[in-house]
Amino acid sequence: MVTDTESIGIFSVIRERRSVRNYTGREVPDEALRAIIAAGIQAPTALGLQPWQFVVVRDRDLMRRASDYCKPILVEKIGEESRPGMEEFLAALRSPEFNIFYNAPVLVLVLGAREVVSSILDCTLCAGNMMLAAWALGIGSCWIGSAALIEQNPEILAALKVPEDHQIVAPLIFGYPAPLSPKPGRREPRITWVP
Repeated sequence: MVTDTESIGIFSVIRERRSVRNYTGREVPDEALRAIIAAGIQAPTALGLQPWQFVVVRDRDLMRRASDYCKPILVEKIGEESRPGMEEFLAALRSPEFNIFYNAPVLVLVLGAREVVSSILDCTLCAGNMMLAAWALGIGSCWIGSAALIEQNPEILAALKVPEDHQIVAPLIFGYPAPLSPKPGRREPRITWVP
């Protein structure tokens, strides 16, 4: 049973959570990461199959290697179908210093079992819980969707210890946020009420 005080806290975390792309150098403790993953696995899962597995990466050199692998592929893809607002990201990708993981101290790969049909949906819900739990602990996060490109590189997958029967669903970075600019507002939702 959720009390009024708890529900206010939950709504506050949901409202205030944001994607963080600027981190301090402070390491995220193992206990915090375990708590974040524990919150993740409370997510709904079709037929109770719980198809997730997790890889926690603290190896900055390996993260840099994965970033350097993804960047030229992204430049090519974005260049082919350039959309408004992508110019800044494209310029960043072309910079040798830019890291797609934004120099976060830890990367957590949420992996989904390939044989489970609902795996991507289940692991996405799990990742959402993890990002909310992190924010509640004062830890920032960001889903780095473009990092899924590392699935094309068997050597990096092996270095990341991703088993062949699993796929990367959510590459999530975590760390303590550096000063942030204000969160952009949300548009009013379009709602259709059916009596």
